[in-house]
Amino acid sequence: MLSSFIQWSLGFRLGFKLFLLLFITGGVPTEKVCAYNEVLDHLNLTADNSLYSMTRPVKDHRTTTVVSLEVILYAILDVREIDQTFLPYVWIFTSWQNDHISWQPEDFCGIQSVHLPTEVLWKPDLTIEEMIEKDKAPPSPHLTITSGGRVQVQNDQVLLSTCRMHIYQFPFDHQSCKLSFKSVVHPAQEIRLLHSLGSAEATRWSREVMHTQYEWLFMDMTVANKTVSVFGMEQDMIVYTITMKRRPVLYIINFLLPVLFFLGLDLASFLISDTAGEKLSFKITILLAVTVMQLILNDILPCSSNRIPLIAVYCIGIFALMLLSLLETILAMYLMEKDGCGEDTKAGRHQSLAEDADRWADCEGGGSQDKNSTEMWQSLGERVEASWTVEQLSEETREVMNALTLLLGKRTDEGKKSGYWTRVTLQMNRIFFIFYIMAASLFLAIICFLWKSNQDE
Repeated sequence: MLSSFIQWSLGFRLGFKLFLLLFITGGVPTEKVCAYNEVLDHLNLTADNSLYSMTRPVKDHRTTTVVSLEVILYAILDVREIDQTFLPYVWIFTSWQNDHISWQPEDFCGIQSVHLPTEVLWKPDLTIEEMIEKDKAPPSPHLTITSGGRVQVQNDQVLLSTCRMHIYQFPFDHQSCKLSFKSVVHPAQEIRLLHSLGSAEATRWSREVMHTQYEWLFMDMTVANKTVSVFGMEQDMIVYTITMKRRPVLYIINFLLPVLFFLGLDLASFLISDTAGEKLSFKITILLAVTVMQLILNDILPCSSNRIPLIAVYCIGIFALMLLSLLETILAMYLMEKDGCGEDTKAGRHQSLAEDADRWADCEGGGSQDKNSTEMWQSLGERVEASWTVEQLSEETREVMNALTLLLGKRTDEGKKSGYWTRVTLQMNRIFFIFYIMAASLFLAIICFLWKSNQDE
């Protein structure tokens, strides 16, 4: 009886307590409240965290920290040939294992990851060898830790890096710029750099997210691991090589075609007469226009190129052809001027003879008043002439014949020489015009072949 009463009493008390509990909570059982702070309290990250933020997160210093690094190209902002710099906008994903961090998600309501400020935990001291200016984009303020101790950081960076430009084929050139990631102070025994995305995957992801390329067309991105020796210390390095192709349409329209049009104008100037001074001034104007185009080109291309760019050879070749054309025009005008000087001398001689004849006529007109005395002297002269011997008459006749022969021969030579240099100039113009067309065509064909062959390589 007593034992049964005790059991009933205990059951009554337990039931009463359960009733009171249900009455207070409204008949709904309470659930456990889960918060990120519980995870942080468990990891002891709310107290002094200097140990976590300043040292490499390993329990044994002989353990190597493996850092996974992935780079996605988001935009090609600028490529400066004159400075030989490359300005890309990239997404950089890094992750590594922290041996001091771990928890069971089921103990904390299934929490798999927690976001923390970047200053709380240690981060690998990665740098880019080619970078010459501090990143202008703000760094990511948070990092992510997972229940297994994995730390992940994502950063967007605008990088100003050096890039050796190969401008031999400009503007039909391809450029390859590198981004080399490595640790600043840690050797390969402490930090190893690995990548999970291969070259094909990195290229595919970059093409999917890329929005801005300006004048450059993204071709591909290759990734490779290598070990370098820096002051006797071996370090891991990941090298991303970005290959891009220039879009040459603007340079063709604004530079190559205008220079070619100037060559066509110089070719058309052969239709202008050499006797007019406009031909010489026209050719000089075209030559100066090509010089201005060369000055513009000088502001685009870098001065440290090992090979002369084909576009510079193109401009120099056309300039040389125009210079030869100008020199030929000067020579032609000089030769035609010689004919003009000969005609002026002949006209001056005829004019002086006419003036002498006029003076003799005036003298004869002024002597009419002595007509009787003149007739008397003429009759006297006739008598004297009649007394000349036959030998004297024959000698004078021979002298007159010789003088007439020389005079007629001189006039014949003058007639042959009249217009000689003009005919030579016309023949020279024809020959040079054919040579000019052949030389220009051959030169342009060679330049196009070199541009095309270098593109196929």
